[in-house]
Amino acid sequence: MFDHLGIPCADPEAALAFYLTAFAPLGFREAMRFPTPAGPVIGLADGDGPPHFWLSPHGGATAGEVHLAFAAPDRAAVDAVHAAAVAAGFEVLHAPRVFPEYHPGYYGTFLRDPDGNNAEAVHHTVG
Repeated sequence: MFDHLGIPCADPEAALAFYLTAFAPLGFREAMRFPTPAGPVIGLADGDGPPHFWLSPHGGATAGEVHLAFAAPDRAAVDAVHAAAVAAGFEVLHAPRVFPEYHPGYYGTFLRDPDGNNAEAVHHTVG
């Protein structure tokens, strides 16, 4: 459904470090960057393609949290995201587990990014 998504960040470089570290098991990489007077706008990709996730500077506090869920190819990748986050000392909201209240086969881990957003790695087992 989405071609790309951008979120505002108090410090795009800190957000970049979080997403590149925690979501390295999903292949996250910095794909593009351009300067603005407020700070860099940074595009992330999860492979060789164009950026689909953007980090942008903002001039003040944001209201509420954003929930971001990134697709993982399997449960091992979800576990690897959790392990990378723990190793880096990031806040873990929920360790990897099945969340049957969402649907059977929903396996995810939830993290808190530097701007207070809820960033998730999720794998959906079908069948």
